[in-house]
Amino acid sequence: MKKNILTVVIFAAGILLSATTMAQKPNTLTRAEKNDGWVLLFNGKDFDGWRQCNGTEMPANWEIEDNTMKVFTGEGKNPGQGAGGDILFEDKKFKNFELSIDWKAGKMANSGIFYYVREVPGKPIYFAAPEVQVLDNKDATDNKIDSHLAGSLYDMIAADPSTINPAGEWNTCVIKVDDGEATISMNGTEVVKYTHWTPEWDELVQNSKFKNFPGFTEGIAKEGYIGLQDHGYTVWFRNIKIREL
Repeated sequence: MKKNILTVVIFAAGILLSATTMAQKPNTLTRAEKNDGWVLLFNGKDFDGWRQCNGTEMPANWEIEDNTMKVFTGEGKNPGQGAGGDILFEDKKFKNFELSIDWKAGKMANSGIFYYVREVPGKPIYFAAPEVQVLDNKDATDNKIDSHLAGSLYDMIAADPSTINPAGEWNTCVIKVDDGEATISMNGTEVVKYTHWTPEWDELVQNSKFKNFPGFTEGIAKEGYIGLQDHGYTVWFRNIKIREL
């Protein structure tokens, strides 16, 4: 009996070791993902394809660290003060898509994931694009309003904060938009659902801080860039991948 138990334990340990060894490396795609049309927007090595919003180069307060894209407080700035470091993936505008991105917040961190980014000279990235909030829900100063917590459609629809891992731990955000129908999922749980270009969407805008933003009152674009925000805090991003629908 003892011999049989030992055999089972060794076999189970072997399976666990094999699974760990075969775990998918960051910033790579499986064969199944490739067959499903997924493509990487970040290779884990450099900023190929990325640049400053309304600029031509990568901002100085971004760096590659341990196969991640890291944004941090810019030189001469205080935490919470961006350094003009909002960035976007310039190679393609997307219309109907599913975007998956891992993010990890530093203490008090605040940032955002944007889609349908429309560059307007002299205007910030959030001027005319929906934002999915990235936040340290516990210690960030902007944690007093439910729709400002991580995973939320910023200042419009609140996400369930119980789906969010704390600062220092990775979260996976999936944003899906198909003919205006949009969903946001955090760590495998759908947390927000809405539809663009409808009376309901217009009402969301009117009840938000964007009600007087020409970029929103004119109507957000129906295609645009994927972007990430510099809000003057440390945040890491990896496994940025997208597929068109």
